[in-house]
Amino acid sequence: MDTVLRIGPSDGEDFLLAIESQSARVPGKERSWAYYVSYLQAKYELPVLLLVVCQDQATAKWAAGPFECGTSGWTAMRVYPLVAGPDNLPVITDVRTVAKNLPLAVLSALAHARSSDGDAILEAIGTVLQELRQTDPDTAEYFFDFLEVTLGKTPAGKKWKDIMSFVSYFPGRGTVRETAYFEGQAKGKAEGEAKGILLVLEVRGIAVPADVHERITTCADLDRIDTWLERSRTVVRAEDLFADDPDAVPSPHEQD
Repeated sequence: MDTVLRIGPSDGEDFLLAIESQSARVPGKERSWAYYVSYLQAKYELPVLLLVVCQDQATAKWAAGPFECGTSGWTAMRVYPLVAGPDNLPVITDVRTVAKNLPLAVLSALAHARSSDGDAILEAIGTVLQELRQTDPDTAEYFFDFLEVTLGKTPAGKKWKDIMSFVSYFPGRGTVRETAYFEGQAKGKAEGEAKGILLVLEVRGIAVPADVHERITTCADLDRIDTWLERSRTVVRAEDLFADDPDAVPSPHEQD
């Protein structure tokens, strides 16, 4: 997930808000969402609301689901994401309005990242974060990190880094803290996808030798592990995950 927040409303029980930024339709993503919701609810024993922020109407229509998990004739789980996008999130470019509702402004920046208003939204947020870091640096840093991670290497992400590049307090300047933060993000994602690969193989009844298990769980190359995750749905043997890899684990026949 891009982020998970615990919400404490004044008129109801606490719940978890799991936020995912979705720039396009991704096959298989709905299975991940079902896992996120069930895992978070089981771990924290709180209701979970999945919020998917989209950048175009077509993606928003797909993300609304519902997505079903089960077998023919019986539904074990049905996931209904709450979808926000350019059609139902306001454009917030006024600094005073951003300061009054910073979380909504940040979601607005994600939803309108591809529009002509995107830069103005980010500039207003940047102004507010510069002021906020004097009184509440943890909150300011959190929202900076969130936008940097979710916007990534997109044009809007580059614009965000340009806006904040002169603020030495924030990550992105090559500091030890920033390096550790993003290394931790990458490590966490690699570990999660490695578990996913092993789970898919287990469900499909494919044996995983010890050397294959070790290679999967120790890999830190996200591009490579993404490829393995995709292959895990179709391979006949666990070793086939590494087809075409330069350091592939040889099969027993190849070793002979």
